[in-house]
Amino acid sequence: MARTSSDDADVMIGQRIRARRLALDMSQTVLGEALGVTFQQVQKYEKGANRVPAGRLQRMAAVFNVPVSFFFESSQVEKIDDGGLSAFTSSREGRDLNRAFAAIGGRDVRRRVIRLVEAIAAGEAEADVRTEAAE
Repeated sequence: MARTSSDDADVMIGQRIRARRLALDMSQTVLGEALGVTFQQVQKYEKGANRVPAGRLQRMAAVFNVPVSFFFESSQVEKIDDGGLSAFTSSREGRDLNRAFAAIGGRDVRRRVIRLVEAIAAGEAEADVRTEAAE
């Protein structure tokens, strides 16, 4: 019997694959090469369009340096050190920022926005260090 639609579990696993890949700043091509599949296949896994075979899921867990259970247990998401990325992207501010950023059409403009945010973050970190030194 052919499967015609994504199963909720396949979509959830796909979302976790994408989130972890992005947290590691890894491209679909690099992940695909590590798994022996094309980047198109990785896209299908991330969308939940194709089910990830058990052996490949195990290999993916090794590539991501997470337990296989990471893809199934929601509590595992918080246990992975991604620099707070999971918590931020789950927050209202993270979702709002992602939506607004995705609406920017030009690649050069997006890169300038990234540099601006990085500069702001670096300035805050520098200010925190100065404050701590003064105390």
